[in-house]
Amino acid sequence: MTYGIISDYIRGQGELRACLQGWKAHGMISRLLRTISNRRSFLSAGALLPLAPLVAGSSSDAVAAQHVGTHPATQSATAHAGGMTTVGTVDHGRNGFDPHDLLTDWETGTVETDATGRRVRSFDITAVDVEIEVAPGIFFPAWAYNGRVPGPALRAREGEWLRVRFANNGSHAHSMHFHGIHGASMDGIAGAGLVAPGESFVYEFPAKPFGCHLYHCHSVPLKRHIHKGLYGAFIVDPDPALHAEHAEVARSRQLGTPANAEWQELVMVMNGFDTNFDDENEIYAVNTVAHEYMKRPIKIDRDRPVRIYLINVTEFDPVNSFHIHGNFFDYYDHGTTLTPTLTTIDTVMLCQAQRGIIEMSFRDHEPGRYMFHAHQSEFAELGWMSFFEVV
Repeated sequence: MTYGIISDYIRGQGELRACLQGWKAHGMISRLLRTISNRRSFLSAGALLPLAPLVAGSSSDAVAAQHVGTHPATQSATAHAGGMTTVGTVDHGRNGFDPHDLLTDWETGTVETDATGRRVRSFDITAVDVEIEVAPGIFFPAWAYNGRVPGPALRAREGEWLRVRFANNGSHAHSMHFHGIHGASMDGIAGAGLVAPGESFVYEFPAKPFGCHLYHCHSVPLKRHIHKGLYGAFIVDPDPALHAEHAEVARSRQLGTPANAEWQELVMVMNGFDTNFDDENEIYAVNTVAHEYMKRPIKIDRDRPVRIYLINVTEFDPVNSFHIHGNFFDYYDHGTTLTPTLTTIDTVMLCQAQRGIIEMSFRDHEPGRYMFHAHQSEFAELGWMSFFEVV
């Protein structure tokens, strides 16, 4: 069947067609498919793009998606990027989440005061198996928290007691391991919160330290459980009462305060997808969908500062990065400081699980589109390239 598809695709190209039988006889067809699926050629050449669903093992709907005309927004973005973008659009309704919503969709749970007067914040998280579209026509068999990748962006306040009720409705043992301070019994590893299919567990721990953190599954093989989509942002806002010397900055980070409302806050989880399971990524993105913020740029009010909670969970690559065009930013490593650890930079590099807070302003800039992307060019070409639309 694969041979027939390729034969039809190159029909009319005499020299290649004459070689096709020889290729098949020497096993070169299978090698050609592996080359196309390799991350350095996947989605890179317009002539090969219709083969991408075949390589990724997509459904017939995915094949049809490759032949739909380019959306006007895609055409505009393609022009700005010199043609370096994926073709078509992703069905966010089918996915069950929209990358634009993920930017500001904070999960704050429910808050109550217990009998001891302690402020308790509770969350409900469920692990499920779900297929998601990570690029137009490219589907990925994910494991996900609450059906989305990345999982809910949990947000709490420093000093609260956290209670996370976790149910595993997936097909493998899963857990939630939080990058924060907690007891050994709450670590989300074997013997301490690893949950079998159909079972549940309640994690309890204090919300500290303040900062930009994450959570992820810690079941083995670890590289698969993280890579398949079991990760999310975990943000702890500083309590101004505990940081008198920087109370104003702390208030600006506390969700729901007037000082916080002055900021445009965004959460960005840098991730990648190995669509053929050869331990190399074919797709890169922020918040899962390749080139999504290029095709639909993120609107930014020029007169309000921008704060980005940036997290890297990319598997199979040692580092990822964030670079902004035409501007510079301050960076707070892990978000655990109220004074910047790096100032006036335009690129920051993170290994897996590293994270931090970026703060920048466009107040003195002209309106327009400002590109931001990974400064590994390969990552940018394969999906991790975006625009801010400053207005």
